[in-house]
Amino acid sequence: MEDEEMERKVQQYLHRKGFRLTELALQEERNRLSTTSLSDVSLSRPDNDPARYYDGYNKLRSWAYNSLDQYKHELLRVLYPAFIHCFMDLVSEGHTLEARAFFLKFREDHELMHSRDLQKLEGTLSPLHLEEMDLARSLRENKFRIKLCEYSYELLLQYLQKTQALVMLGIINERIIFEVSAGQPSLISDDADVVALVGTSKDLAKQINQKEVHWGLLEDSVEERMEKALSDSDRAEAESKDADAEDNNKKKSSEGGKQGGPLNKKLKKDKLVGATGKNTKSETSMISAAPRVKPELTLPATPVEVEQSILEDLRNRAQLNNLALPSVSFYTFLNTHNGLNCSSISNDGSMVVGGFSDSSVKVWDMAKIGQPAKTSNSQGENGSSQDERLSSTSEGKRPYTLFQGHSGPVYSAAFSPFGDFLLSSSSDSTIRLWSTKLNANLVCYKGHNYPVWDVQFSPVGHYFASASHDRTARIWSMDKIQPLRIMAGHLADVDCVQWHVNCNYIATGSSDKTVRLWDVQTGECIRMFIGHRSMVLSLAMSPDGRYMASGDEDGTIMMWDLSTGRCVSPLAGHNSCVWSLAFSCEGALLASGSADCTVKLWDVASSTKALKMDDTKAGSTNRLRLLKALPTKSTPVYNLRFSRRNLLFASGALSL
Repeated sequence: MEDEEMERKVQQYLHRKGFRLTELALQEERNRLSTTSLSDVSLSRPDNDPARYYDGYNKLRSWAYNSLDQYKHELLRVLYPAFIHCFMDLVSEGHTLEARAFFLKFREDHELMHSRDLQKLEGTLSPLHLEEMDLARSLRENKFRIKLCEYSYELLLQYLQKTQALVMLGIINERIIFEVSAGQPSLISDDADVVALVGTSKDLAKQINQKEVHWGLLEDSVEERMEKALSDSDRAEAESKDADAEDNNKKKSSEGGKQGGPLNKKLKKDKLVGATGKNTKSETSMISAAPRVKPELTLPATPVEVEQSILEDLRNRAQLNNLALPSVSFYTFLNTHNGLNCSSISNDGSMVVGGFSDSSVKVWDMAKIGQPAKTSNSQGENGSSQDERLSSTSEGKRPYTLFQGHSGPVYSAAFSPFGDFLLSSSSDSTIRLWSTKLNANLVCYKGHNYPVWDVQFSPVGHYFASASHDRTARIWSMDKIQPLRIMAGHLADVDCVQWHVNCNYIATGSSDKTVRLWDVQTGECIRMFIGHRSMVLSLAMSPDGRYMASGDEDGTIMMWDLSTGRCVSPLAGHNSCVWSLAFSCEGALLASGSADCTVKLWDVASSTKALKMDDTKAGSTNRLRLLKALPTKSTPVYNLRFSRRNLLFASGALSL
């Protein structure tokens, strides 16, 4: 009698607290214990029968797919955790063949959202594999958090109660935490965010993203000084022109008569030009309005001739917006025979570099291409001897400068901001620094233990960052052979790296589907961005330092707000891998290059303006507007870069 009273009180407590699944599980357990010993013996056989997982999941799947359309997309969220844990339970119980058949039968349901995880789990054939695999351990040790509306949750409970699905009930009770919200079901577009592992990336991101980020521009930077000097000179020039115009108008107004009509038209035209001038200035206000921060690194001095060059570029910069799109200069590599792994373009577009599978690095000087005297006797890519390891175009042997030194395929190459140095990284786990003036290898940096996928110079030169298969990113300076900082924390390869415009942070994209922002001074991760469904292959920082764009293997591009750590504009940008991203100099446009052989231009300015207006709304997102798609004939786009004059450079290898 006391036991019955205790059970009744426990059931009342669970009902009062809203623990419906636990209440249901307790009721099922009581029903099971109340059966006769004969029925217990008959039930002992199916408890070890692997078919119970197949039947339980198949019935749950059929029920979810046949639900009302309004709630179907929410109920389907339960299927992935159920599928994963049914499969892993079969493996852990030693039913390898049944687990394999189950996996192959139902994997197609989850291929779109979870293809990477399925590829990793496909090779799990024994309980030992479950213990050794990081992903499997993470799935077993943590619960899934799934968001459902109240009515969807009630429908699920009713199904479990009516069907007496003990296997599914056990998995759902042990492996899933439901976040039930009142009101209508969430949008289908939110499905990427509503299924997450508790205690792993989502929770870790919340903790990390509480830290402060100073996303502004550097105090007293070269470009800021140049822009200020330029605006002062423009203002003085405009004032002198206005004074001259007023004198001329006074003289012409005294003449009167027929000239009044044309004069009025001219005044209207001047007003129109002034208005458009104000519009172009407003595009740069995004940068000028950005806060200023102090550098955490000791920055190198800028030579006078470089400052003069920057001033000249700023004076001739084209103002871009959604109506004024950039000119594009595309460099196409021919006859590479699938040997080109990477390419990069110098800031002014005067040099192009390619990294090849035969461990060579080749640099083309655009000013010397097409000159018959120097290219008529050019040899093939494989026609160079060991004595010609550093031959230049002036010898008339080939139209490029050949750099050899790596002992494996070259996966990344990058020019310094002023084009006098070149970095390359390779599968031989080294990074090499080359001089484009001396045509010589200066330093070989050793620190990574595995292939180095990406290397990038800082915006001021001297410092550079690298990303590797060893799951780390490292910061280096040109004058030291050991790394200054090691950024560790990613759960898989670090595929790409990008410097923040103020040089105080670097961003890394990884095969673990996350992007992280690291403090250069401390080496700590201060932002973690979650939302991609596949490996992150490209990154770009906006010129004002507030936003970051990332592109992944599926063709998705996401734009993030560094100050809040949330995605502000998700979009399915391309049909294949996004290999390169670049912001225009004033930040109004974003260019993306992909393996689908297109360059696309996106309107960033209008999205960020709308975002600032809706800043009070938490979670408000704006999709970037596609301005133009520029298809190539058959050339995947490897690299994009905006020059200081806002000319867009692109490069790729023709694939037939």
